[in-house]
Amino acid sequence: MRKAVILLSALALFVGCGQPKADEPVKKEIGLQLYSIRNVIGNAELYAANHEEVFKALAEMGYTGVEAANYGDGKLYGVAPEQYKADLEAAGLKSISSHIGHNLSEEELASGNFEESMKWWDQAIAAHKAAGCKYIVTPSFSIPPTLAGLKTYCDYFNAVGKKCAENGILYGYHNHSHEFNKIEDKVIYDFMLENTDPQYVFFQMDVYWACMGRAYPVEYFKKYPGRFKLLHIKDHFELGESGMVGFDAIFNNAEVAGLQDFIVELEGFTRGDWKESIKACADYLLNSDFVKESYSK
Repeated sequence: MRKAVILLSALALFVGCGQPKADEPVKKEIGLQLYSIRNVIGNAELYAANHEEVFKALAEMGYTGVEAANYGDGKLYGVAPEQYKADLEAAGLKSISSHIGHNLSEEELASGNFEESMKWWDQAIAAHKAAGCKYIVTPSFSIPPTLAGLKTYCDYFNAVGKKCAENGILYGYHNHSHEFNKIEDKVIYDFMLENTDPQYVFFQMDVYWACMGRAYPVEYFKKYPGRFKLLHIKDHFELGESGMVGFDAIFNNAEVAGLQDFIVELEGFTRGDWKESIKACADYLLNSDFVKESYSK
């Protein structure tokens, strides 16, 4: 607990000092994807009842912010974006990111004209700007059966990313394991990386799902350097306990990946209490050489 408090104090001091000098490492945010604790804070009713306790606990554990997973009709977890931001800031946390998406209609996919869907994004982007989000991430979409359809989606993501950029927000895509399957003998994930504009679309690699898709995160970092500004740091359950994800190699190649911040997500818990499992993940990261170096100076 004392280590977490020291970490947060150091981070607060950094934030208050303006932009880092050229020779100083850029401090990285450690966020929690709130979907991890959706049974505690996954909808408007649970948010109203539990957000104060949840946000206070996360800050005490050493997390610096969160990634949302409940947006609709201009609100996050049933509250105005300004209120959501204020609720986080009251606990000393940041509104780092949010998972949202909007599938194209069959007509839009066939025509390549997605102006109607872009109207949905106007409200969504405005809400997340008001919430103080640095990132907006699309967590999945209805993958079409042809490369022509996938190219239309890439064009769509470029348009969304450009609109986000105009509002000071970074836009990205989050993978599961199925993006490492093929369409017409082309790996879906590779096609998306090659047909989206790096200026407007980054990739939030979920390292656990990449491994489940029999892909190698570091190989992707090296093949597409700079495209992975935000990562989902995830294991089968609590971080570091399964041995299936090579976190050291991932962190050792963070610079080539283009990593700015990272988000912890849990698929499930092995501990009896959610706080114990979420804290175990924070402790694992806070004791890693990568995080110590990122936050100690």
